[in-house]
Amino acid sequence: MKLVRGAWKILVGIKDALVLLAMLLFFGLLFALLSATPNRAAVSPGALVLELDGSIVEQPAEISPFAALSGGAPIKEYRLRDVVRALDAARTDDRVKAVVLDLDRFTGGYPAALIEVGEAIRRVREAKKPVLAFATAYTDPGYLLAANASEIWSDPLGGVMLRGIGGSQLYYKGLIDRLGVNAHVYRVGEYKAAIEPFTRADQSPEAREANEALYGAIFETWKNALKTARPQAQIDMALNNPVELLAGQQGDMARAALAAKMVDTLGDRIAFGKRVAEIAGEGAKKRAGQFAEIKLDNWLAANPVKKPGSPIGVVTIAGEIIDGEAPAGTAGGDTIARALLKGIAEHDIKALVVRVDSPGGSVTASERIRQAILQAKAKRIPVIVSMGSLAASGGYWVATPGDHIFAEPATITGSIGVFGLIPTFENTLAKIGVTTDGVQTTPLSGQPDIFAGTNAETDAVLQASVEDIYRDFIARVSEARDMPPARVNEIAQGRVWDGGTARQLGLVDQFGGLQEAIRYAATAAKLKPDEVHAVYFEKEPGWEAQLAEMFASEEEDDAEAAPSGLFGRIAAEQRGVLARAIGDVRMLLRAEGVQARCLECGGYGPRAVSRQADLSLIDMLIAKLGA
Repeated sequence: MKLVRGAWKILVGIKDALVLLAMLLFFGLLFALLSATPNRAAVSPGALVLELDGSIVEQPAEISPFAALSGGAPIKEYRLRDVVRALDAARTDDRVKAVVLDLDRFTGGYPAALIEVGEAIRRVREAKKPVLAFATAYTDPGYLLAANASEIWSDPLGGVMLRGIGGSQLYYKGLIDRLGVNAHVYRVGEYKAAIEPFTRADQSPEAREANEALYGAIFETWKNALKTARPQAQIDMALNNPVELLAGQQGDMARAALAAKMVDTLGDRIAFGKRVAEIAGEGAKKRAGQFAEIKLDNWLAANPVKKPGSPIGVVTIAGEIIDGEAPAGTAGGDTIARALLKGIAEHDIKALVVRVDSPGGSVTASERIRQAILQAKAKRIPVIVSMGSLAASGGYWVATPGDHIFAEPATITGSIGVFGLIPTFENTLAKIGVTTDGVQTTPLSGQPDIFAGTNAETDAVLQASVEDIYRDFIARVSEARDMPPARVNEIAQGRVWDGGTARQLGLVDQFGGLQEAIRYAATAAKLKPDEVHAVYFEKEPGWEAQLAEMFASEEEDDAEAAPSGLFGRIAAEQRGVLARAIGDVRMLLRAEGVQARCLECGGYGPRAVSRQADLSLIDMLIAKLGA
């Protein structure tokens, strides 16, 4: 009995300890959450600091609590409209003595998004308010923002390295053949190059032609934005003759940037801080290089979105379009459709703006969203489409109900084409001595068979299905754009267009961003543009996601140092190549239905990668190759 009583006391003690630990953890998390909540009252005169230690996106991805706790959370993302709102609010507020752009860990964004932020920065500068940018070294994304500042600082060990748009695309045909994987492709569209990485070892002539035109158009838009922001800088020399530019400064990239008027001052972070302190005042702790600072989160809390007049609904379709539910940052067909239908039912909206920033994805999910948008049209509510950085393939599919389409010159759109991809592994199994056999009662029994391969009947059925969906796509665009189907087919074929060309072709009506689309929607609803406000039909992140974001931010501050010099800057930007390769292999193995997706669009924007990249697929391939 003594043994039983002793064991019972131990169990009770363990139970009490666990309860106490759970309570401590709960209250600790509650305190941390309350402490991390933005405080509008914390805004006092100083410099508004935009420490963009991540990428600028349309809709930040929701961080998984498990990923945050395990150290695998993605690099931080900043919502485009929040950054623009913060800058516009700073223009006329006397509490903001200057704006500081800390771009040391900036990982970029799509050209259209960066140009929009750059224009907002320039509006602050034109309001006679100092804007000071600092980075150890600048590459293309960061410099596109910094060029709009009134003072650009670089560390003496840094400089500027502009590389322009372009680079290599991974092609897996050789690897697939070596592994014995048979990639069955069903597609429509002469230029539908999304599946070429799995079927070729290089670009097709058609894909090269389309990409050269697209790269050239976006590159010209990008260069013009730089030259408009900083006309005194020798941009062409930096892009076309970087060796000659360096030769005059004995290889010193920082001094070369200074000589080319690409930066204004060379100095370390302490010197930069002292300069800001001259304008905005010293920090409370009087440390060298510290200045009076206004944090971005507190500034946004102190400047909430104004809500005058009538509501205009805004639904955001951001990220890959997939079937079912999905967190923010990915466009789940059911999630978006439900949020949209709920918003239409609960709010007396006068117009609907569909904000699209997506390379497309599942056809069925795209159609699910399109049908939900049509419910607004059924109520005779004007529907205006606002294209962000991307609105291609399925992203254009969901735009077809729009009465009027806005885009930016650097928006990537079009890619009107569909494909299906099914891998089979009969050759892979044969390499290890595994064969298949069985009984079929019809030509389609057991098809598509990933172990034995597909037969001719299956291939014919699946190709016919893809062609039928393509005809539906063409018909939707034809009706929406009041264009003959033959003309739509001519400019479709899976080809990707820049926003400027898309406007000339009739796929887009007008240039402008989200705010221009909202104002146009107000006019279409016979309202005054200044007497409406946006109501965003988005699911707010739960407390778990907010905690995950807090932990991810704290971990980033504690563990991740700023890249040092140009080599560190370039390495930080290129880490995402591995993540893209993993995503490509996952796509091959997933094979989720017919897709209206623009894979090539991913090469123009930031490559998001977790701090602990998932190498399981790469490990699997290496192991297979080693065998």
